Amino acid sequence: MAATEVSPTPAGIQGPPDAPRSRPPRTFEQANRRLKWAMLTPALLFVGLMIVFPLAFTLNLSLTDAFGAVNADKRHIGLQNFLDALGDTRRFWPAARRTLVFTVGAVVLETVLGLALAMLMRKPFRGMRLVRTVLIIPLLATPVAIGVLWLLILDPTNGIANHLLAGVGLPRQEFLGSVSQSLPVLMLIDVWQWTPMMTLLLLAGLTTLPEEPEEAALVDGASAWQRFRHVILPMLAPTLATALVLRAVDALKTFDILYATKGAGGGSDFEVETLNVYAYGLTFDYQEYGLAAAVLVLFTLFIIGVVVLLRRRGGRKNG
Repeated sequence: MAATEVSPTPAGIQGPPDAPRSRPPRTFEQANRRLKWAMLTPALLFVGLMIVFPLAFTLNLSLTDAFGAVNADKRHIGLQNFLDALGDTRRFWPAARRTLVFTVGAVVLETVLGLALAMLMRKPFRGMRLVRTVLIIPLLATPVAIGVLWLLILDPTNGIANHLLAGVGLPRQEFLGSVSQSLPVLMLIDVWQWTPMMTLLLLAGLTTLPEEPEEAALVDGASAWQRFRHVILPMLAPTLATALVLRAVDALKTFDILYATKGAGGGSDFEVETLNVYAYGLTFDYQEYGLAAAVLVLFTLFIIGVVVLLRRRGGRKNG
């Protein structure tokens, strides 16, 4: 029987199609990744919308001469509100200086005291649970309630603080009634309230540190300060940097305790008026919505700059 010849396929005419290639099976990691993004996407879109819309609305408002009502007739005036704010040496720049002084002073004190308390509570001791419970009490109250409490304590006439000073032979103080004392006193109130948070954050970081490097330094004869300076502090640096950023941003935005103790304008001579208090006054007292929005945009840029600076410094120390 003659062998069957297979004729070649003429040029330009395709042969029979190849068998369809089977798609490789999806791995567990790929399926898990797709499921993760499917679950996260709605939440990310919602949060993004809640962030982008207020920022875009505020930025657009800052470019207008809005006054009297947000929905009133207004016209775009470009960067005039920003120029007016940056040229205001009577209210804007003093408020910016007070914001910086308040933040730096409060955060530095809270960090130093919080680290000291965290080091003291690092090792178990009798009554440790009671100490930790008492420590978080200032965090349980709202800033407005704390402001009212300290107003009563520091009242120049009937406050218990002046009674205690008089009992030890010290002169009475005006405290929050004084133009020069108001800002330092409010810084100390902020330290009283938020030092426990720094303590808990740093204590959590200390409990995760390995003990072997410190034990090796102890065997080599290092003193307690040398062990803290050269062993514990470098290992704690990432936690310390994170705590500093969180607390600095929160301190920059402080408003309620300032308004609760000193009222509109931050006092009779604007002695505790920060950028937050200044923007609030422009909005609700003077109804200068365009200028207030410009101040808030500048304030947001200021906060972003502080965060970037702290993160870079923290990154260099960690490196």
